[in-house]
Amino acid sequence: MIMKPTDLNNKTPKELTEMLKEHKIQLAKLSFELEANILKDTSRVKKTKKDVARVLTELTKIQIHK
Repeated sequence: MIMKPTDLNNKTPKELTEMLKEHKIQLAKLSFELEANILKDTSRVKKTKKDVARVLTELTKIQIHK
């Protein structure tokens, strides 16, 4: 699932941290599948990395504004 920055604006830091953990776990699974030649849609790795970056950016914004 590709997220938009507007989807993250209404999330609490705790929710964002949980999302970050989930995306990192998903990224690890995708990386394993990619190496084992099981993964059919290789673009999911790139999309998941971008989702991780979006969540980290939103967390950084929240920390700066505190």
